[in-house]
Amino acid sequence: MIYFDNAATTEPYSEVIENFYKNSKEQYFNASAGYLPSFNLFNNLNSFRKQIIKLLNGNESDNIIFTSGATESDNLAVFGSCFNKQKKYLFSIGEHPAVYNCAVNLRERGYNVEFINLQKNGQIDYDDLQNKCDSDTCFVSIMSVNNETGAINDLKKIRNILDQKSPDAVFHVDAVQSFCKIKLDVTNCKINLLSVSAHKIHGLKGVGALYISKGTKLKNINYGGEQEFGLRSGTINYPGISSFMEAIKVSSLNQCENYRKVLELKNYLLNKLKNVGKTVKVVSDENCSPYIISLIFEGNRGETIMRYLESRNILVGTGSACSTNKIGNRVLHSIGYSKGEILGAIRVSFCANNTKNEIDIFVENIKKYFEEVNT
Repeated sequence: MIYFDNAATTEPYSEVIENFYKNSKEQYFNASAGYLPSFNLFNNLNSFRKQIIKLLNGNESDNIIFTSGATESDNLAVFGSCFNKQKKYLFSIGEHPAVYNCAVNLRERGYNVEFINLQKNGQIDYDDLQNKCDSDTCFVSIMSVNNETGAINDLKKIRNILDQKSPDAVFHVDAVQSFCKIKLDVTNCKINLLSVSAHKIHGLKGVGALYISKGTKLKNINYGGEQEFGLRSGTINYPGISSFMEAIKVSSLNQCENYRKVLELKNYLLNKLKNVGKTVKVVSDENCSPYIISLIFEGNRGETIMRYLESRNILVGTGSACSTNKIGNRVLHSIGYSKGEILGAIRVSFCANNTKNEIDIFVENIKKYFEEVNT
């Protein structure tokens, strides 16, 4: 099988699975219990927090909350930051549903919510952000890398705009598609909250984290025990978190080499697509993450192409796996693509384990699809 849907999820590293199994069998204690084995797990968790903070170039006084995944991290970041309906809350219109739907819910509950437009290249419209930011803005959420197009937002530029117009605003970043793939610096960009997920970097599903900078106020959104500093009640998933750290270790050590490999794959694919016999629109330009490529085959249905490739053991996506039951594509629509173009969109997303030979097979099958369609 050829798997080109790594933006949806990734195959777990063997080291991750081994780590999870070992800790599930041997370190099954409740980390919040009062005996020594639990204290040891609690100390390990604090060590894990420090490792992630260091990787993000944070400060020792910052914090990490472990969650069940990026959706929970995003929800905690957004809803945990809502203290005043009179203030303004800004969101990119291109956010993942885990953030965008929170924004919609806030608006329905009477909060002052506004959306930042996108440019044609998929990045946020920085002028629109500049115009909408003001002294009443208390929260801004803009993703690092768009999960549909791979567009990379300039976090430093965003922070500079906030410093000028809304210096007290909390800055949240959904970094799911950039963590351990593209360099992140929470200190340089003065990021207050940052969400990450394990299963996007060859970890297991059901584990994530939320970075919280020192002094950032956050309220809990669920109730139970006082785990995770009172912000995330529930028995701590130690085996999952430990395996997440294994995924972080492997991915971060190979981050630069993986990026080089995937960039080479992206360029190879784009060059091969010039010879498919059909006009292919590439949504993801040279400034996008090489891990995600959005392609439009106008006059065709992306879902039909996806099913055709699936019958030949090639898996691609048609957009966010969290939106597969929705009609249309909010992100592509927001950057100016027509309904017809959007219907013809597919998403190819790589990991470092993919190969040029797999791309050759993919392109050959795209050619065969068009040959069959036209006969």
